[in-house]
Amino acid sequence: MSLVELGRYDRNLAHLLVGRLEAEGIPAVAFDGGASIADGSWLLIPVRVMVDEDDLEAARGIVGDV
Repeated sequence: MSLVELGRYDRNLAHLLVGRLEAEGIPAVAFDGGASIADGSWLLIPVRVMVDEDDLEAARGIVGDV
């Protein structure tokens, strides 16, 4: 299993997308969600949504042009 980046999104959208992908049977992980939360810049740092490279095309089909 090799994780690849599906995209970078704001924190809330990233977690919604992870839930949507998992509901469709595609395991997904949000990376960097807690980055810089202590210094108040967490809204400025995009969160990476990662999926297995074998699931990338299916995930892109589900996420579309979000």
